[in-house]
Amino acid sequence: MSKEKLVVIGNGMAGARFVEEVVSKDGDDRFDISVFGEEPYGNYNRILLSGVISQTHSSDELFLNPMDWYDQNGVTLYAGIRALEIDTDSKIVHGQEDHSISYDKLVIATGSFPFIPPIEGIYSDNGLLREGVFSFRSLEDCIDIVQYASDARHAVVIGGGLLGLETTHGLINRGLHVDVVHIASHLMDAQLDADAGQLLQHSLESLEGMRVTFHLAKTTTRVVGDNLVTGVEFKDGSAIECDMVVIATGVRPNASIAKSAGLDVNQGILIDDDFSCPSASDIFAIGECAEHRGITYGLVAPAWEHATMLADRLTGRNPQAHYSGSRVSTKLHVMGIELAVAGDKEASKDTDEVVTYVEPSRGVYKKLIVRDDHIAGAILLGDGATTPRLLQSFNGNEKLPADRAAMLFPIASDTAGIDVSSLSDNAQICDCNGVSKGQIVSAVNAGNRSFKSVCNATRAGTGCGSCKPQIEAILEFAAYGLVADDPSAHYYVPGIPMSKSELMHAVKTKKLKSVSAVFKALADGKEDAGSKAGLASLLKTIWDDEYEDERDARFINDRVHANIQRDGTFSVVPRIFGGITSPDELRRIANVAEKYNAGMVKVTGGQRIDILGIPKEHLPDVWRELDMPSGHAYAKAFRTCKTCVGTDFCRFGLGDSTSLGIDIEKRFQGIEMPHKVKMAVSGCPRNCAEATVKDVGIIAIDGGKWEIYVGGAAGANVRKGDVLAIVDSADEALKHIGRFLQYYRENAKYLERTYDFVERIGIERIKEVLIDDTESIADELDADMNSAIDAYVDPWQEGSKPLHPSQFVSVSSASEVSQS
Repeated sequence: MSKEKLVVIGNGMAGARFVEEVVSKDGDDRFDISVFGEEPYGNYNRILLSGVISQTHSSDELFLNPMDWYDQNGVTLYAGIRALEIDTDSKIVHGQEDHSISYDKLVIATGSFPFIPPIEGIYSDNGLLREGVFSFRSLEDCIDIVQYASDARHAVVIGGGLLGLETTHGLINRGLHVDVVHIASHLMDAQLDADAGQLLQHSLESLEGMRVTFHLAKTTTRVVGDNLVTGVEFKDGSAIECDMVVIATGVRPNASIAKSAGLDVNQGILIDDDFSCPSASDIFAIGECAEHRGITYGLVAPAWEHATMLADRLTGRNPQAHYSGSRVSTKLHVMGIELAVAGDKEASKDTDEVVTYVEPSRGVYKKLIVRDDHIAGAILLGDGATTPRLLQSFNGNEKLPADRAAMLFPIASDTAGIDVSSLSDNAQICDCNGVSKGQIVSAVNAGNRSFKSVCNATRAGTGCGSCKPQIEAILEFAAYGLVADDPSAHYYVPGIPMSKSELMHAVKTKKLKSVSAVFKALADGKEDAGSKAGLASLLKTIWDDEYEDERDARFINDRVHANIQRDGTFSVVPRIFGGITSPDELRRIANVAEKYNAGMVKVTGGQRIDILGIPKEHLPDVWRELDMPSGHAYAKAFRTCKTCVGTDFCRFGLGDSTSLGIDIEKRFQGIEMPHKVKMAVSGCPRNCAEATVKDVGIIAIDGGKWEIYVGGAAGANVRKGDVLAIVDSADEALKHIGRFLQYYRENAKYLERTYDFVERIGIERIKEVLIDDTESIADELDADMNSAIDAYVDPWQEGSKPLHPSQFVSVSSASEVSQS
């Protein structure tokens, strides 16, 4: 029996998923399958594109079906060939380069295209977006943005929806300051009500290192600049300077080929409950390009629902399958903040019951819209623990308990673990990749009993990551508690399959002194962007002055030894040992701040003076004129040691805290650490320097002794440090501090603060190793710390002799040089 010809227009999320479903249901025995794909490669996960910009994913990791998948499954892929015309009478699709394919069944899955608002100055003479202006929809867009952003410092993102915020996060991670311009009065107005949108904005602005400014209720009218983009202008007459613009103002169904073929099109291609187009026989439409009962869906979950149901019909697995619409819910990570939305965002009937809870200090917003004792809509911001149970109730259309608070505030026994036993096998767990509970259970039953192997087998958890707790719960449930250890959980960095101790041994044995050398020797040459900073820190710890610095392995702050600010300028923080300065130093600071138009001069909590608002190209001049050492306010290193006046002036002083604090700063300044380290010395138990809540704290006590605390914290989490030792002299204190820091350097995970490290290892164990020397490594730790101290060079010396021609060159300066 000859096969029918099945042609698919579109190789995106819906089209490729449909082909996968057809093949998995043995449809390749029934059909010869051909696919037109406008992009010149296999299918990839569009949801993860923002991860390429933010460097959490490489472009290779996005691909779901590489080119060889199509060959292996007997599917003909016309990669990079756009379908141009559908001849519905002859049942032929005409494509670029004279590719004409006849069909018995045709599926249109052309997705959507980015909406570009009417803004003056965004197009070049050839009708394409001008240089420096980007849309964000495809992998090619993403690559272009990444390349351009490498020479930029200030971007404007037009659009404050999900896509705009994801783009913003990626650009911030690349060292840019971003202005987000949104036409609506609050962020993510398509998903959130005004209160939730405003709280989300506040939460984002409060995040550490979030160099973003939001401009709401703004209409962009013009992109400014001749050869290069220099800014944008608004309808109200205001303007913003920038050197690149990304437009993320939403999408529209891509229905042009259907419309030109005479098919019925409204917003999207009109379809019936069986996905057929009523205006032509044997033509179907799925995904974002399709309009069903007046609704188009812009999320991936409905597109995959379309793909599965249509594949069931066409392969004969379920010829009666019909589509009645999707209950839309999704879990998101918006720039690191957990968010879940479902159904309606506002009440639409007089009888609707609205239940809300708001906790601004924690960025928590919960809202339920209850209709006929069922959830008609929900918004959960900043509370991931409640999400699984609430979405389960929404997706299952369950009747709510009379006590509505039980849904918003589950009892302790509910939050102790996620109950997945009552979920149906069709319940979608991973929204990013459309993975159901049943698929995860099947993967576990097939022998995948570790978290990583389950994720690799199903793709669940490889997107935004918000579903990982549910995946772990299903794994535990399906494996009857016999979960295998995941080796990757012990890797120091994700790109090298080794624990920290194994990695250090390999680096020392093979004498690997650069990040690229590590990748070449230990990862078959495959570089992983997310591993570079951790490797650079480790190599510097191991090799000291022999470390071969490669600047692409460092964040912008470490490349220019200053802290980038939200407007793209930098803050310069010279070290002031013990907080004691002189009129001459103060005069130099004042002169520099005045000469280079500093935006602010601030006394910090670490007893230093911060000069903010210095452009990148002026940093070498500022350092030279200050003639003071770096305060390392930008680095994962020892930062500062806070002191009180001790015995010099205080009538309660029991020890010379000022002198010891200065000795600590001079001895450990700039030493590389797994994370930033702050210290303090108090001259008596009154503890004016707050030593007990520092990474390392020292307090003078009676009898001329010093009490050493480690693992304290006073940030988002407050923790009193544990007593490491009581010593008789300042010299002994310095020795034990250095020994602890070296042990921390060699054994902590990358970006693990001392308070987490101390809790993980245990203070008793740390005392055994460092004080009792049970492992006979104390002398070695002392020697390694002394070596690091001897190798220290003030990084501000690079100001007079940059390591790279563009190290201290801003985009604007570079363009001036190129035009001169």
